[in-house]
Amino acid sequence: MSRLRPLLVIVLACGLLGFGLYSGVRTRRAADTALQQATADAAVEVVNVVSPTQTAPMHEILLPGTTQAFSDAPLFARTNGYVKAWYFDIGAHVKKGQLLAEIETPEVDQQLQQGRADLETAQANLRQAEITAERWQALLDSGSVSKQETDQAVNALGAMKATVNSNAANVRRLEQLQGFEKISAPFDGVITARNLDVGVLVNAGSTTTPSQELFHIAAIDRLRVFVAVPEVYARAARPGVMATLTLNEFPGRTFRGTLARTASAIDLTSRTLLVEVDVDNPKGELLPGAYAYVHLQLPSDVRSVTIPVNTLIFRAQGLQVAVVRDGRAQLIPVTAGRDHGTVVEIIAGLQPNDQVIVAPSDSLTGGTPVRIAAAPSSPRP
Repeated sequence: MSRLRPLLVIVLACGLLGFGLYSGVRTRRAADTALQQATADAAVEVVNVVSPTQTAPMHEILLPGTTQAFSDAPLFARTNGYVKAWYFDIGAHVKKGQLLAEIETPEVDQQLQQGRADLETAQANLRQAEITAERWQALLDSGSVSKQETDQAVNALGAMKATVNSNAANVRRLEQLQGFEKISAPFDGVITARNLDVGVLVNAGSTTTPSQELFHIAAIDRLRVFVAVPEVYARAARPGVMATLTLNEFPGRTFRGTLARTASAIDLTSRTLLVEVDVDNPKGELLPGAYAYVHLQLPSDVRSVTIPVNTLIFRAQGLQVAVVRDGRAQLIPVTAGRDHGTVVEIIAGLQPNDQVIVAPSDSLTGGTPVRIAAAPSSPRP
């Protein structure tokens, strides 16, 4: 019995040693496996994703514009002379045909008198030529004169008729110039500029000698607002679409208008469509030349989505976003619409169920394994 005790101690010690070795190897292998897994997990980039937000079928776009008078005309002198009198100043509301100013034209008056005298002389010569032609025709029938002499008398009658017509046309021309002594309003409107005074010499306008503008008149009971609509909304900007105007000088107020017409052509420089919005202004509150914000309610012909601006990737290949598909990042080209500041509209390339990577790294490439980060849990009350 005493001999078996040392042997038993040795066996027990060997068992404990073997168990210790086994446990150490197993722990080491588990640690290696955990390290490998941790290394593999660390190699996969963790990303945050968002889902695109689908836009409404009817949406509003905000564009800048400038109000313009529906009718706007500068008034020039059509005859030379001196200003005799003027009757309306800036800000005056006038009616169509109302007399605005008068011009004295002594030279035109004298030319008209001379033209009328020349016409009377030509008419007298015409009557004499008619009598002469009739007499020569009668003498030709009796054989008393030659046919050549008769033809000369008849031709003289034709020439005299042409002279009378020429003098009559000159008289009518001078009478029209004399009629331009009175400057009248071409339409109902308001005087926005007056550049004449009594005694000022004015000249008739021409292509070679530009003259001074006497008055400027604008019809402000209705205004035009020209707006450049981006090309992506050109199909939706159709005549009849409602619009509203807001101006800084009228805080909290809106003015209703209607998209009246479009240019039907895209501007090659700005890639925009020029449209005209007409706004009624019966009280004259809106002034021509004012800066306005035009709100257009446009139906969306193309279904679009919005995503945060920090999801966009700007590279040589064009505008892209990174989406997670089957555990890998895929770079998708997209077409942008309106920029809302913090979010941007995407009109092509994305679907509402896509998972878009937020703030992708510059080194991210297509096919890179990624892992979506778990959403943070909401704090308990």
